[in-house]
Amino acid sequence: MKRLTLAALALSTVSASALAQAPAASWAANATYVIMTPRIEGNTNLVSGGDLQTVLAAMQRDSAGAIKRRFPAATISETAGPNVVKVTPTLVAPSALVPWAKVSARLDFDLPSGQRVSVSDTYSVIALYEHRADAANFLFDQLMKRVR
Repeated sequence: MKRLTLAALALSTVSASALAQAPAASWAANATYVIMTPRIEGNTNLVSGGDLQTVLAAMQRDSAGAIKRRFPAATISETAGPNVVKVTPTLVAPSALVPWAKVSARLDFDLPSGQRVSVSDTYSVIALYEHRADAANFLFDQLMKRVR
């Protein structure tokens, strides 16, 4: 069986169930955000070295884009400061790349107050694959819809 990469995995579709919903987020619309180093958890052996860097870069870029699309007045900063919301995008890879496998995605928001707000969902590999090159945009746009 041909080994698929996480890049292909990151290009799949969404399952119906949400794992977490963010509370009302009055802090979100006008906040300044910094995107922290993205993380991949689970079976990281599914990702080859070159593909890993591509996926991590897409996660950083596309999570920032999803924030701006959801909250146009928000600011994305390159550096963390005292009043900046730190965002960590995370993908949890499945144990194997099979059509019925699920991928979890999460955005953790560390607020200046010290509170952490997380939104997450689970997506099927097939569903993400349908989005191809726009899979990371799709993932993070879906998660940002949960931030109200």
